[in-house]
Amino acid sequence: MTSRKPILFFVLPFGLLFAAFYLAPIGYAIKQSLYKVTRTGTFGPAHEVFGGLEQYQRVFQNGPFWESVGRVLLFGVVQVPVMLGLALLLALLLDSGLVRGKRFFRLAFFVPYAIPGVVAAIMWGFLYSPNLSPFTAVTSNWNLLSADLVLWAMANVVTWVYVGYNMLIIYSALLAIPQEVYEAATIDGAGPWRTAWSIKIPLVMPAIVLTTVFSIIGTLQLLAEPQVFRTFSSAVSSTYTPNLTVYSTSSIPNFNLAAAFSVVLALATFVLSFTFLKFTSRGGDK
Repeated sequence: MTSRKPILFFVLPFGLLFAAFYLAPIGYAIKQSLYKVTRTGTFGPAHEVFGGLEQYQRVFQNGPFWESVGRVLLFGVVQVPVMLGLALLLALLLDSGLVRGKRFFRLAFFVPYAIPGVVAAIMWGFLYSPNLSPFTAVTSNWNLLSADLVLWAMANVVTWVYVGYNMLIIYSALLAIPQEVYEAATIDGAGPWRTAWSIKIPLVMPAIVLTTVFSIIGTLQLLAEPQVFRTFSSAVSSTYTPNLTVYSTSSIPNFNLAAAFSVVLALATFVLSFTFLKFTSRGGDK
C-alpha cells in the first residue's frame, strides 16, 4: 500500500493557507453578520449581542445596495463581452502570421495590467476631467464624468487594464493547439479566417470560459475605480457599487451590517459564476 505521507507533505501547506486565508475569513464574516450592536441609552456603551438574521433583513431592505448590484450587472453585461472580444481578437492576431514583432506587442498589450488599478483610475480620471485633460476637444463636448457616462468611463479603465491579461490566457491556449490540426485544415483548403472561426475559437473556448468567470467575479468586486472616481465626479456615491457599499458601511463603522453585505455579495458571485459554468458545460455536452 502506498504511503500517504508524501501526499500530505504537499497538500498540507496548501490546506493550511487555504483554511487560514479563505475559510477562516468567510467563517468570521458569517459570524459577524449574525450579531448586532446595542446601546444602553443614547450615549451608553455599545454591546454586541446575537441578532440572528436581523442584519440580512436590513440587507434585503436596503434599496441603494440592490441598485448598486443592478448597476454592476449592467456594467458586466456590456463591458465583459467587449473586453473579452478585444482580448480574443488580439490573441488571434498575435497567433497569426500577420503581425511582426510579436514579443513587443505581447508585452505592450500586457503592460496596463502591471499598473496598479488605483494608479490607472487616477490617470484616466485626469484624462476625463474637463479642467485637466489634454483632450479638451473631447471633454468639452462630452462630460465623461457625468451621471450618464461615468459608469462607462470606468468600464473603459477596466477594459484597458485587463484586456492584455485575458489576451495572454487565450494566447497561451492558442499556442497549445497542435500544429497537425492547422496542417490538416490547410490540406482541406481552409483559409486564415475559416481556420480562426472553425478551429482556433472552438479549441480555446475553455480559456474564454475561464476568463469570463474571472471577469464575472471581478465585476461584482468593482471597488478601486469607483472609489477613485468619487474624487473626480459627484455622480459616484458611497453606494455606487456593492463593494463600495461594504467599504462605506464598515467605515461608519457598522461591521456587522458590512459583513452581511459581504456574505450576500459572495453568495451572488458564487451563484452567477456557477450558473455560467453549468450553462457553458451543458452547451459543450450537446
